[in-house]
Amino acid sequence: MQYTDNITSLKGIGEKTAGLFHKLNITTLYDLITFFPRDYEQFGERIPISQAAGQEPVTLKLTLTGDYKYRKFASLGVGTITAADESGQLVITYYNAPYLKNTLKRGMSYYAHGKVRTEKNRIQMDQPKLYTEEQYQALMRFMQPKYALTKGLSAHMVSKAVSMALAGLSFAEYLPEDIRMEYQLSDIGKAYRQIHFPEDYESLILARKRLAFDELFSFFMQLHRQKEITKETPSAFSLLETADTGRLLEALPYKLTKAQMRTWQEIKDDLTGGIVMNRLVQGDVGSGKTILAFLSLLLVAANGCQGAMMAPTEILARQHYEELCHMAEAYHLPVKPVLLTGSVSAAEKKKRCAGIEKGDYNVVIGTSALIQEKVVYQKLVLVITDEQHRFGVRQREAFLGKGEQAHVLVMSATPIPRTLAIILYGDMHLSLVDEKPADRLPVKNCVITRRDHKKAVSFLIKETQAGHQAYVICPMVEENEDMEDVADVISYTAALKKELPEQIRVTYLHGRMRPSEKDRIMEAYLNRNIDVLVSTTVIEVGINVPNATVMMIENAERFGLAQLHQLRGRIGRGAAQSYCIFVDGSGKDSPSERLQVLNKSNDGFYIAEEDLKMRGPGDLFGIRQSGIMNFKVADIYQDSSLLMQVRKLVEDLLMDDPDLTAKEHESIRGWLSLNFGNLVDFRSI
Repeated sequence: MQYTDNITSLKGIGEKTAGLFHKLNITTLYDLITFFPRDYEQFGERIPISQAAGQEPVTLKLTLTGDYKYRKFASLGVGTITAADESGQLVITYYNAPYLKNTLKRGMSYYAHGKVRTEKNRIQMDQPKLYTEEQYQALMRFMQPKYALTKGLSAHMVSKAVSMALAGLSFAEYLPEDIRMEYQLSDIGKAYRQIHFPEDYESLILARKRLAFDELFSFFMQLHRQKEITKETPSAFSLLETADTGRLLEALPYKLTKAQMRTWQEIKDDLTGGIVMNRLVQGDVGSGKTILAFLSLLLVAANGCQGAMMAPTEILARQHYEELCHMAEAYHLPVKPVLLTGSVSAAEKKKRCAGIEKGDYNVVIGTSALIQEKVVYQKLVLVITDEQHRFGVRQREAFLGKGEQAHVLVMSATPIPRTLAIILYGDMHLSLVDEKPADRLPVKNCVITRRDHKKAVSFLIKETQAGHQAYVICPMVEENEDMEDVADVISYTAALKKELPEQIRVTYLHGRMRPSEKDRIMEAYLNRNIDVLVSTTVIEVGINVPNATVMMIENAERFGLAQLHQLRGRIGRGAAQSYCIFVDGSGKDSPSERLQVLNKSNDGFYIAEEDLKMRGPGDLFGIRQSGIMNFKVADIYQDSSLLMQVRKLVEDLLMDDPDLTAKEHESIRGWLSLNFGNLVDFRSI
């Protein structure tokens, strides 16, 4: 078996099942083995019924003492059967499962795994998983993985496919033994096996460390290449200051903050200083970075050159384009913008590309369509990317390749602690926009438990009936049998519609939708044709909707603090007071201390620092993702110490062997080739 083999090469996976895997972006065996579990379940020794009540799932060894009785109530079918052990008895309940009448018989014995509750002095177990003695003993050998699933694809199907792939693949170790020994790393094949089927918690920790190391190692190899490409070089373009930028600043209906003015001065000095600019502008959500991008594009356009700005989503690109067009017309600016996105028709795209090549347009705004081979620029001087970590390395480099020695300006709203930002963006100059416009009302925050959920929904109704809009964020797209207590977008939307008045328009949005469908929904929301949008974190990098005043985040405990703050940044963009409600769905009586950090502050940099302090080795995958740098395993907060160690290793390695030509480094070179294409030397990764 090869990493690049299609998953249909696995026994039992035909085209229909492969289609379900494709929904999870799994096409090859490599995609499959890097589809890591979101969480794990430990099957321990059984306990008696008398000790079973509580929040956590337990295992009981039960004998069925009655017959399975099934009754239908409107759209819900309820099946019950009594069971007992030596300490007591309980009632097992299943929903919409009439077929169990044929399999669950009086006198049978099973290991039952699930949650036990007491209601009206009766002990109940809802929808437990039942195992024979042999099945349960097999489960106890490993921690059982929980995957993010899609409808029709069960946890068992994914686990079985992963198991077959791991058994069939050969894992060639690329790290020399001395490096593995120094950093106490397991071998790569063992790491992949233990990340999916860990024997115990310690094995899981070691597997995660190895795979996080690999991600960070490749990241710093790429970063070193970026440094080689972008180290200070004289600019081929002589740009001069222009009165147009000063005129725009005077005409704006608001004044820039001190932080914005400081950053604009740094950008202006770079553009007119004779050295190629390579700058990262890091500013909290709502701090006003977009106007700095527009000022930069204006300076370039006024000098008879071209600037391009690439946004991560089509709708955000369109919003930038429309805003710049409005400014150009209102303030008579020498800017001729054009929009280039995937949805533009082939004929229109050809026409616009011809205009770009001739120089008819001096500002080009779009998505990854900007880097297609057929897009040729007449005189591209400035390249701006919005939310850099959303783009792959190859995408960014293709963009840079459109303009020889082009100035580079990167905008990021991700609140990374400065110490980490310097490491992660070590090849760039850093500007901080660390204050927000004075006319913005700070978002009011509230952290609640499930107990107060009805009050939160009532508040959401009140705000929407007052003419405002709301977001509700769920961690998952679809219901997952392994995560019954975690809200999913599709089921949640159906349930919420029943709670809200009919006139409140509700729809959902998630990342598995086609880009055109996502854009259509966001456009409708922007135009106030939707009142409540239930979404996954796909709206984290979204558009500006000033009328959205409420955000309710379900299962907030499942996300990192920095990502929760990013999500909160979607509201508080208009004149009205905005509110963010964080719902702790852990089942505890009081909200977690970690979530209270968000209650205390709206400062993204403070929150990022607190996130860094509060994460520990016990915070493995969870369901939440940091959303930063597109790492699958590594976490820049949790793994900050490992991150610094790997950075030093890469620097030392390349200082001694810049092209990785030494015999002991051949395997590293080969691994980089496998991951990043055929190389002449590693710097062409």
